[in-house]
Amino acid sequence: MSALSVILAAVGLLLLIPVMVLSVQVLAAVLPARPSRHTLPQATAPLSVSILMPAHNESAGLGRVLEKLLPQLSGTMRLLLVADNCTDNTAAIARGFAATHRSIEVIERSHAGLRGKGYALEFGVRHLQQHPPEVVIVMDADCEMADGALQTLAARCMQSGRPIQGLYLMTTAANAGLNSRLARFAWVVKNHVRALGDYRLGLPCQLMGTGMAFGWAHISQAALGTGHIVEDMSLGLDLAIAGHAPLFCEEALVVSSFPTAAEGVRTQRTRWEHGHLGVILSDLPSALWKALRLRNLNLFAMAMNLSVPPLAFLALLLLSLTTASAALWFWSGLTVALQINAAVLAVFGLAVVLAWLSFGRSIISFVQLCGVPWYVLCKVPVYFYFLVRRQSQWVRSKREGE
Repeated sequence: MSALSVILAAVGLLLLIPVMVLSVQVLAAVLPARPSRHTLPQATAPLSVSILMPAHNESAGLGRVLEKLLPQLSGTMRLLLVADNCTDNTAAIARGFAATHRSIEVIERSHAGLRGKGYALEFGVRHLQQHPPEVVIVMDADCEMADGALQTLAARCMQSGRPIQGLYLMTTAANAGLNSRLARFAWVVKNHVRALGDYRLGLPCQLMGTGMAFGWAHISQAALGTGHIVEDMSLGLDLAIAGHAPLFCEEALVVSSFPTAAEGVRTQRTRWEHGHLGVILSDLPSALWKALRLRNLNLFAMAMNLSVPPLAFLALLLLSLTTASAALWFWSGLTVALQINAAVLAVFGLAVVLAWLSFGRSIISFVQLCGVPWYVLCKVPVYFYFLVRRQSQWVRSKREGE
């Protein structure tokens, strides 16, 4: 067996780990569920809840978001909007609502060097220290909460004593192209299928950035102002290390939309995927070591969850390995690497098809699903720039018309 064959086989076996994690999550999500072990408690007194909303130049859609949110605020719920480094009239729009709704408070933050969502969250939590609530719900300023989601998140957080992540989904325009539809399906696999699978297995989930509920004791002690471009992933690991791994709550739905402008799409996907890959490289080894050393099952489960890279990147690696193994077989007759990598690719493909059958048929057809190789090729520049010019600072995605 040649050295190249050994290398190709070894890499394929290594990639079998995230592929098996993905497959187990998908199977748990698509198989019939057992009756839920969680029931919402009957509260003896209303919970004090603060919705913390960081907003950076969100004037275009903020009014619509607040109009949708206001009817959901009960008497003990308050909204704290942090207008962070805004150069538009985001703060003025929010104060217009606050003038007629006592449940809204608006504060502004400006700092030339410390930019990003994490700093805005830290600023908001420090402000809330004056009158700490029982529960803090983080909601992005471009998202909409489904009816009852706020109450469900708060109640589940108090019941479990752990952070709660709601179901965060993205929508696309009715005339969206194939790549946008595939991106939406990949988002469903990541945020719905995999998270639901973990929940049914009794395991924690990754935080997703919005629709997150925290008890005051947890959020007030968290390291938020890190400048990380995927601060939600980093925060979830920190909480798991501290013994407060997040739980998934499918019943609490929060929805946003993919940008339609080409530059906005590119910026958003680059930030998400570079951030995800960066966390895998920087945090995964230490998280695994701490989980084993501390015998922390929840942290180990979150580390295994984190080991699954973006689906397009994983597909690209598997397709490349299988192609290289086929070329090696053609020239040398060695079959071991090809057998291993073809098998791993087949398991990955089966997991994706199972997820599509249960969760994706309303998004894309099977014929469109077969366009995955083209979608993967379109993502190659994103991964190339991760190697040569990695995005390490938070950049807001431009919305339509900006």
